[in-house]
Amino acid sequence: MSNSHHLYEKIILDHNRAPRNFGKLPSPDIIVEASNPLCGDTFQIYLQLDGNVIQALHFEGNGCAISKASASLMTTLLKGKTKSEAQNLLESFQTMLNSEPTESMEESELGELVAFSEVRKFPMRIKCAALTWRALDSVLSSDESCTHPTK
Repeated sequence: MSNSHHLYEKIILDHNRAPRNFGKLPSPDIIVEASNPLCGDTFQIYLQLDGNVIQALHFEGNGCAISKASASLMTTLLKGKTKSEAQNLLESFQTMLNSEPTESMEESELGELVAFSEVRKFPMRIKCAALTWRALDSVLSSDESCTHPTK
C-alpha cells in the first residue's frame, strides 16, 4: 500500500471516530444546512464570525466516514481564518479532489487534507468529501447566510 493510502486511512478514521468540534455551537451567527440526498449525508454547520474572521466552527449530523472526517478537518483548519483565506483553502481542496495536484500544493496549502487525495479514485465519494465545504462556501461567498439563528 502507498503512503498516501495509509495517511488516508489514519486521518479519515481518526476524524470519523473522534470528530473535532462536533455538536452545536452555543451562539452561532450562521447555521448552514448541508445534505446529499443521493447518499443521505446531512449536516448542520454552526459558524461564529468576528467581523471577517471565523471565530468558531462546529458541525453535527450524520454521514459516511469521509463526509464526517472532512467536516471535522474543515472545522479545525478554518478556525481563525478570514473568509478569503477559507475560500482559498476550499478552492485548493476542490482542485485536489478533482485533479492531480502538485506535491508542493499539497504540502504547502492542504496539510492533513491531502489524505483526501485518495478519494479521487472513487468519483462518487468526492461529493462526500466536499459536502460541508461547499455548503460553508455558499455562505462565505455571499453577504447573506442560509439561516440566522435567534439570539
